[in-house]
Amino acid sequence: MDRPRKILLSKALALRPDAVRMLEAISGYAELGLREFRTSEILSGFLESKGFRVERGIAGMETAFRAEYIFGRGKPSVAFLCEMDALPGLGHACGHNIVGVSSACAAAALAGFGTGRFRSGRIVALGTPAEETGYGKARMVEQGVFQGIDAAMMVHPSSRRHVAKGYLALHKIRFTYLGKASHAAAYPEHGINALDGVLLLFQSAAALRQHLPETVRVHGIVTEGGKAPNIIPERAQAYFYVRGENDAELADAVRRVKECARGAAKATGCRLKMEAGPYTLSAMRVNPVLAGAYRRSLAVLGLTESDAPVNKNRGSSDVGNVSQAVPTLQPNVPISGGERVEIHTRAFEEATRSRTGIDGMMEGIRALALTAQELFSSPALVRDAWKAFRTGRL
Repeated sequence: MDRPRKILLSKALALRPDAVRMLEAISGYAELGLREFRTSEILSGFLESKGFRVERGIAGMETAFRAEYIFGRGKPSVAFLCEMDALPGLGHACGHNIVGVSSACAAAALAGFGTGRFRSGRIVALGTPAEETGYGKARMVEQGVFQGIDAAMMVHPSSRRHVAKGYLALHKIRFTYLGKASHAAAYPEHGINALDGVLLLFQSAAALRQHLPETVRVHGIVTEGGKAPNIIPERAQAYFYVRGENDAELADAVRRVKECARGAAKATGCRLKMEAGPYTLSAMRVNPVLAGAYRRSLAVLGLTESDAPVNKNRGSSDVGNVSQAVPTLQPNVPISGGERVEIHTRAFEEATRSRTGIDGMMEGIRALALTAQELFSSPALVRDAWKAFRTGRL
């Protein structure tokens, strides 16, 4: 390992006490999307203390922030994404406590290292709220926050170490069925049961799954089903997620699910309202040049990537929208000491705060810092990342 990398890693390791302190605090808060006030202040305040210029409340979101550390003319510009929100009832069972701290500390380590070494560059740490609702980054892309960014990166905790695991595209729909209330025993023939519309939608969607591509996912919940057993429900609602491998596959699946919803309304005599979520999440485009740089960082750290398939067990994230705007990377860091622990479970939430969780966080800080350092040191690498982004190949 060359001397500059040794110095950078020493600066990253020196931030361990700050990282652990912030992880413990943020884990205790476990704030929901767009309400991450204390989490946002912890991360942005830490960056401010390291010499970053911080702008809070960006893109019309109170908890979103942009922290910058500039060398020379400010090019290239590398963004570290600080996710912040937690899950209702499960806390940080998706690991955004590790995500936010890893990105903030990687940015701080790189800033400390770059002073006097980088002639030009811009380190940007972005506080990105509400990932769990697929909102924060999608809105930031829409509002132009990523204009001028040359590469965006973050790590996400997992039970395995992956470099290039992607995400599915996602569309969210609320289906509201409107019927007619009546007494369920005395005058049932006078009513139109909105809940029947919802139940028939679920049965239709279940039958549809057999005929969808294996990469499509359709799943929903009943959010409203009536007021009392002796009243025919005049209003019922379901909330569905539809996912696909790409935009075309997703659009076709959404069309077919909507046909199921219309059929259920017609069969039950209900009126139907359909409301899409504020943003459709794009599939993740993993930039191969950034992935190569991250793999070289792992090699420097003496770490090997898991050989488990990367096209299985995928969810969706608004980082996919970022990946459609700029070269983007989101590797996985292991936090469970080799044990298989699945996200969105209580066991995963506990793992984020464990000794192995802290080890995974520190791996992410070091690997991100090394990857970004290579980008700052090699203008050709940045050009290659953009070439791959625009053409899909080198």
